[in-house]
Amino acid sequence: MRLTRDQVEAISQRIVRGLVKDEIIATERPEATIDLLAGVFLTDLGAEDRLNDEVHELLKNYSEEISRGMVNYQELFRKVKSKLARDRKMVI
Repeated sequence: MRLTRDQVEAISQRIVRGLVKDEIIATERPEATIDLLAGVFLTDLGAEDRLNDEVHELLKNYSEEISRGMVNYQELFRKVKSKLARDRKMVI
């Protein structure tokens, strides 16, 4: 599932405000902390988008087999993405 920037900001806000409320963290500038957390999430989502694009490019080489039904595209996509993520020590 792809999150929008607004969704990421809302999630970040809920996390930071909850942590502050429960006194798990203290911050003089909660908005800056929210922005920082949202930036981390967006960077991670961007890395996953780039990985997805790379997998799509790799699978273009198998378009003939996929179109003939010899290979399930979604299954192959998932396997290639998992392998690349593992090789790059990415958590997806």
